Formats: sequence, C-alpha cells, structure tokens
Amino acid sequence: QVQLVESGGGLVQAGDSLRLSCAASGLTFSSYGMGWFRQAPGKEREFVAGIGWSGSTYYADSVRGRFTISRDNVKNMVYLQMNSLKREDTAVYHCAAALHPIATMRFDYWGRGTQVTVSS
Repeated sequence: QVQLVESGGGLVQAGDSLRLSCAASGLTFSSYGMGWFRQAPGKEREFVAGIGWSGSTYYADSVRGRFTISRDNVKNMVYLQMNSLKREDTAVYHCAAALHPIATMRFDYWGRGTQVTVSS
C-alpha cells in the first residue's frame, strides 16, 4: 500500500532553517504531484508547497521566498527546505501525493506528519 513517511521536524529558533523529508513507497512516484501541508493547533490544514510530476512548483504566499520544495524521482523522496523560520510556521507538516494536477488541490494520499516548532 501507499506510504508517505515524513521526517526532519524539530524544535528550532526563529530565523533558523530545517529540511523536511518525505519518503514515498507503494506508488509510481514519478507520476504523482507531491505537496506539503501544515496544521497548527486550532487552525485548519493549509497548503504550503507543491511540486508537479514535471517539476513545476507552487507556494503559499506566506512561505514564498523562504521555503523550497524539491523532489528526487530516483529515491522517491520529496523535500521541503525551510529557511528564515518564524513562530507562525509552527505546525505539524504533512506530505501528500496527488494523481491530479497540483492546482486542483486534490490529494490522494497523506503522511502522518512531523512536528515543527519555532521558538522566538
């Protein structure tokens, strides 16, 4: 079955960087668009970044210029490089996979998430 397993979260200070990783298995990875979402306590889940099967990238306005999404179709991995972290970036970050175009926001599979906590 499809599995998405996130790693790389942790506790950092404002201004620091983190790189999240997502290992995908059980799917034809190169055929899927991949995305990162986050959910903070008491808030709805929100889109952070996405990368299509062709490599096109999409970002939420709140992270554009600070976060970079990338993928490795050989290793079946997707990454989220997060720079200049802010307290408001604190959330559980989830990896997701989509057979549909990223712009549709229709994701088929989800990981359990990794916690990112940014202290001031």
